[in-house]
Amino acid sequence: MPFHIPYTFGVTLFAAIGTFLFGYDSGIATTIIAFPSWNTYMSHPSPTLIGGISSAYSAGEALGVLLQTLIADRLGRIRFLQLLCVITLLGTCVQTASTGIRMFIAGRAVTGFGVGGMVATIPLYLSEIAPPRRRGFLAGFTGVGIAVGVMMSSWVAVACFYAPQGDVQWRVPIALQIPWTPVLFLGLATFMPESPRILLRKGRLAEAERAFERVHRGEGEGETRREFALMRAQIEYEKGREFVGYLALFRQYRQRVLVAIAIALMAILSGAPVVGFYQTILYRALGIQQKNILILAAARGTLSLVAVLLINRFLLDQWGRRQLLLWGMAISTGILIYCAAMQKIYQDSDNQVGKGFAVLGIFAHAFFNDHLCGTLESVCPIYNAEILPIALRSKVIGIAAFIFFSVTVAFTEAAPSAFANIKQNYYYVFVGCTAVMWVIGYYWFPETTGRTLEEIAAAFGDRVVDVARENSETNMVLVEETKGADVRVNDREAGMAV
Repeated sequence: MPFHIPYTFGVTLFAAIGTFLFGYDSGIATTIIAFPSWNTYMSHPSPTLIGGISSAYSAGEALGVLLQTLIADRLGRIRFLQLLCVITLLGTCVQTASTGIRMFIAGRAVTGFGVGGMVATIPLYLSEIAPPRRRGFLAGFTGVGIAVGVMMSSWVAVACFYAPQGDVQWRVPIALQIPWTPVLFLGLATFMPESPRILLRKGRLAEAERAFERVHRGEGEGETRREFALMRAQIEYEKGREFVGYLALFRQYRQRVLVAIAIALMAILSGAPVVGFYQTILYRALGIQQKNILILAAARGTLSLVAVLLINRFLLDQWGRRQLLLWGMAISTGILIYCAAMQKIYQDSDNQVGKGFAVLGIFAHAFFNDHLCGTLESVCPIYNAEILPIALRSKVIGIAAFIFFSVTVAFTEAAPSAFANIKQNYYYVFVGCTAVMWVIGYYWFPETTGRTLEEIAAAFGDRVVDVARENSETNMVLVEETKGADVRVNDREAGMAV
């Protein structure tokens, strides 16, 4: 159990506020669009405008991660997250004060910009400060924060549904997220350390060493020194191989870049964002009453939190990322087929038991593959942060996240019309996509569990600088793993390479 490292765990909990904001804001929109008071105040927006709420949010997220690719490394993790706090606070205030649907959509876009950057940056930050053996658990709080946010937003919406009719019924749930942004900003400004790897890249060795020792307090001294020496040597080695332009990036780290993009596509092509955002529409199609729709959405959010806590505590570091990804996709494919069959059979029937089985499919999707926190979303952000070298990590994850949010815009914008016209057949689009992604994952995705971020390079056939003896910065060897074989060059060659 990693709770004997209170400082690192405290930093992790504060960082998770950023993903909590993403989960809360994503979840609150799902329930608010089902409020009669919101629909009345917004003059009963058309399905196109309702789709615009989701697509504007996703578009804002896409722009937020693009900003990450441009300035995140330059500012550092802490300063960049502080900037995103300010943007998120502005967007939340605009949503709360909205006087019409267009102002509301604009607020969603600005908030999406802020939380999109956060949800892409925080797993990087947590992965870079966490010890290898606990990286899954600590970085997994990315998913925990999202799940808590979704659950809280859902139950707040249930409570506010019983408030007196009027705009306060939907403004209060949005406003409740406002105080959390200053709390995160304060933590970033006071006790949360900069990523030691970012500090090393900037040549700030003494600061990097202090930050590393703070977050690794409680680890064995020899192991800590070796990991820091390896991290320093590998970063120095990779500095000499840094890309100039994105074409050179693709050529030099082709497999890593493609795997990062595939992971991003996997999370959307599983259908999770569509099922999560439009679950209220799916419940309504089954003839479920408004009050029960909100309760079901809240119960689904609670189940998602249970799922991510179990995965985070018992599977991420113990079972491994690759196994979770493959099993998550396989189970998700079966659940999507089940959802489509139940929706087709019982959507227009009076069989209440059958409709219960249809709802069960939507809940099962939340448990195993929810967009916001299930199997795929517990693993995907961590895995992407692990497989990329420090020089590319922020840039490539920004590109991958931009692709994710851009494709999400297309699928969520099409969802209302798709569910209205082809109904349950929309599920089969995601069934086919998930099956293809499983094949890609089986042949392409290596295991990363238990390795340092620098050692993971060997899984892709790249060279890894290792430290032959403690406290020796000159006696290093290069290790190149190719199909499981170690190729070592002599100390003189290694010293020249480093």
